[in-house]
Amino acid sequence: MVRVGFIGWRGMVGSVLIERMLAEKDFTGFEPVFFTTSQAGQAAPRIGIPVPPLQDAHDLDALAKFDILVSCQGGDYTTEVYDKLRNRGFKGFWIDAASTLRMRDSSVIVLDPVNRDVIDAALAGGIKDYIGGNCTVSLMLMALAGLFRRKLVEWVSSMTYQAASGAGAKNMIELVAQMAHLSAATSGPLRSGASALELDRIITDQLRNGTMPTDIFGAPLAASLIPWIDKPMENGQTREEWKGQVEANKILGTRQTIPIDGVCVRVSSMRCHSQGLTIKLTRDVPLDEITAMISSDHEWAKVVPNAKEATLNELTPAAVSGKLSVPVGRLRKMTLGPTYLAAFTVGDQLLWGAAEPVRRMLRIALEHLSKD
Repeated sequence: MVRVGFIGWRGMVGSVLIERMLAEKDFTGFEPVFFTTSQAGQAAPRIGIPVPPLQDAHDLDALAKFDILVSCQGGDYTTEVYDKLRNRGFKGFWIDAASTLRMRDSSVIVLDPVNRDVIDAALAGGIKDYIGGNCTVSLMLMALAGLFRRKLVEWVSSMTYQAASGAGAKNMIELVAQMAHLSAATSGPLRSGASALELDRIITDQLRNGTMPTDIFGAPLAASLIPWIDKPMENGQTREEWKGQVEANKILGTRQTIPIDGVCVRVSSMRCHSQGLTIKLTRDVPLDEITAMISSDHEWAKVVPNAKEATLNELTPAAVSGKLSVPVGRLRKMTLGPTYLAAFTVGDQLLWGAAEPVRRMLRIALEHLSKD
């Protein structure tokens, strides 16, 4: 029986992966073993079938014996272990949610509703490394797959509004702590009927006086935003902004690069990334045809009518959190000209932006092995 090792299943992405696998009854047809970097010998998570105690995630000899390894442990672990493991003789599939291996020539970035043809070609060619993509890139492509597939996209400007979940569990906790801090500072004045101006002064003072918990974010996020994500690049982009073009084009397998750029902003949403998109079309296409192309491309794309009530009810992080659907709304031709399209999309960063492509790639790898 095929043996699959899971590494990094306690964190946000790993927890969602296991949750989704349980929901889809994925723990069948293979032997699952769980690895840990710190608690070897303890009980593995409950998945409805017997599994051995936790194994040591640094035991390269043990890891090398598996047919498939699935890692949600993070980039530092991949950097430390991956090359040593391959040099130790590991010949199996490496499926990873971290960014470390994404841009290697020997890897494929996986998003099968968008690039199953690329994945199938790689499997046929003997490629063994399949990596989940950047969260905002994956969500943008899920939203616009119908246009990219028909080669209707000349370029995209994506202005992102990224949730705390994209930075990790500690960041989500700090955001809630910031919210609690502001709530404590304003609860008395609210009860006593303070004016909006007075409340604004209190909030502004709390944001500036250095008393809010900011060890993780480096700045207040609650009642504010942070227009910087990841490390700086020499050209003035952040690395998060750089990923938009390079990863999207690798996912799509384009021969001629589609320019994609924008500004990535962290906002005080707990979960789900949103994006305001300006899309330059390769030709003028009627809006009703664009709507049909987007909504019919795959089962998770959903077009929201460009009306206030529908937008408020269906096109927000609050509406989408925990759901696999990727709604696209505010669709309209721009005053810039008939080949310029405006759109707004939102998707759950922990699902299609992280865990779901990894889960689905595991099923694809298992199917591939069953045919050999």
